[in-house]
Amino acid sequence: MADRTALVIGPTGAIGTALVQALHRAGSWGILGMSRTPPSTGQGFRHLAADLMDPASIGSALAEAPPVTHVFYAARAPHGEGGVENVEGNLAMLTNVVEAVQGPALQHVHLVEGTKWYGVHLGPHRTPAREDDPRHMPPNFYYDQEDYLCAAQRGQAWSWSSSRPNVVCDFAPERARNLTTVIGAWGAICRELGVPFDFPGTATGFDTLTEVTDATHLAEAVLWLATQPAGQNRAFNITNGDAFRWRYMWPRLADMLGVRCGEPRNIRLAEWMADKGPVWDRITARHGLEPRPLHSVALWEFGDFVFRQDWDLLSDLTRLRQTGFAGSVDTSRMFADHFAAYRKARILPVPDAAP
Repeated sequence: MADRTALVIGPTGAIGTALVQALHRAGSWGILGMSRTPPSTGQGFRHLAADLMDPASIGSALAEAPPVTHVFYAARAPHGEGGVENVEGNLAMLTNVVEAVQGPALQHVHLVEGTKWYGVHLGPHRTPAREDDPRHMPPNFYYDQEDYLCAAQRGQAWSWSSSRPNVVCDFAPERARNLTTVIGAWGAICRELGVPFDFPGTATGFDTLTEVTDATHLAEAVLWLATQPAGQNRAFNITNGDAFRWRYMWPRLADMLGVRCGEPRNIRLAEWMADKGPVWDRITARHGLEPRPLHSVALWEFGDFVFRQDWDLLSDLTRLRQTGFAGSVDTSRMFADHFAAYRKARILPVPDAAP
């Protein structure tokens, strides 16, 4: 019998999926997943169908479930790339969930945030970013959500924590908003057309420090924080821990993808890839890939958001390390592993010899 019951909000997203998998690896967890639409196939959790904007819907879904001890909140209201996201909707969704699960069984609520907390979508900010850095001018829905959690927890037996990853990467075949597939599809199209694998961003961005977060690594850190006294009632930066410059990463990616490395090319992928659907269809047929339209493989607007950041992105990990969590990820190896998984799934035409 499970010792604890986890409720994962957004269980089929990249982060939610990784959290479900981490809970399975840990054992002794009952796992519930709440979203509006049931997953198409078994995902390793008991699905609870609910509209997060409707408190009655959440209450009805939880009525027949065991008492929840831990909430892992990884949902967001629909949003575009960059810019200000829906404050009112995101706050309402979290509030409705927390108010529905509060009770004697509840031990911890974890909120997945991101580096938009520091204003990464607005321009240069203080680096390395520390969890207690001053806030930028609102609106920022992360501020409202965390303020709500702090207020709701006062005087209660349960605790909260939040995580701030940057650019979460994973093998997620159902999700086009993924830096791995953006890079992989861009490389495949460059190879097909016989052109260099140029960096689709600015020369300044090519040389700035940046970082990403592997979804599995994030999930393991989140699970650690949610079950350790040192992880209570604070926010934590979580990244792979090996900041890099695209100037040095790009040739490695070119080798993995079997394409000639190029140079910075100040273009917008969303514009230049708009007519490349037929090229992708040709690649798909030649390599025996799963037939998918190009837009379902790579979200080019997301690539533009990432590659057009002309300022350093670096998060301080001291607070996380001081809790006793010492995990780290080699980002180059992460991309190679993800590419290999997409090759095996017949989604990207990555050469078999990819390192």
